[in-house]
Amino acid sequence: MPLGAALCLLPFVSTGVALLAGLCVALTVGNPFAGRTRALTPRLLSVAVVGLGAGMDLRTVLAAGREGLGYTVVGIALCLTLGVGLARLLGVPRVTGLLISVGTAICGGSAIAAVVPVLQPKEHETSVALGTVFLLNAVALFVFPVVGHAVGLTPHQFGLWCAMAIHDTSSVVGAAVRYGPEALAVATPVKLARALWILPLTVGLAAWRRREGHAVKGKVRRPWFIAGFLGAAAVVTVFPGLAPVGQGVAAVARQLLVVTLFLLGAGLTRETLRAVGVRPLAQAVALWLIMAGLCLGALLLGWA
Repeated sequence: MPLGAALCLLPFVSTGVALLAGLCVALTVGNPFAGRTRALTPRLLSVAVVGLGAGMDLRTVLAAGREGLGYTVVGIALCLTLGVGLARLLGVPRVTGLLISVGTAICGGSAIAAVVPVLQPKEHETSVALGTVFLLNAVALFVFPVVGHAVGLTPHQFGLWCAMAIHDTSSVVGAAVRYGPEALAVATPVKLARALWILPLTVGLAAWRRREGHAVKGKVRRPWFIAGFLGAAAVVTVFPGLAPVGQGVAAVARQLLVVTLFLLGAGLTRETLRAVGVRPLAQAVALWLIMAGLCLGALLLGWA
């Protein structure tokens, strides 16, 4: 495991190769450091995202964020509505279905982890939701660039599409990196703008649970790394002389992202796969395909 993570720091190792390598480790010899990698992965992702900001112009970032704002609001509302409806239709337990819907609507595992203190699911319900979202993230990292090239999406269009239709920030950035720098410059701020909705959604869910008579424990997690990303972009924009340094920091951040995807792959253990049931997986796949298809159709038709 440590050797695999270290090898992922080499510049010729891509995001897709790293994810596959992690999957191979987890499903063959197993991950002896599963607890540590689970704790380390979100921290590495946060550092990588902040570092990516150092390679971007703040004006471009804010423009992309404003462009994606309307799509984000509509997309989250539609995804949550469809997700709850699909869960009822397929007979998925209420909390499990809601966790999957939240993860699909906002930012995958980060959103699920944020609402766990509010929804207080059983351990296996959280495992099911995280497992289904992770599986689809792994598929998206490979499938989205192929589909994007096949239908002729521009880098700008692809950046919007993967930011709106891929669950986790890590896979969004990983797919965008494979498509090119312009796609990355669009996908990252749009996805981070989407992640900001973790806070209001969690507060709203907490109010709803209290009205139903449930106790709500724990604190709402705030995505502070988004402020770090904007701060890094602001520094290199205000001080253009630091641009070469910023590009160097961003290059290191991209390789940290590769390591992050290796650790994510290593987190897909046999136990995680066994926890994923047919009905939750059917809900997650159906919801993902519907949302991805609607977003792609809107882009191809020029509606977005």
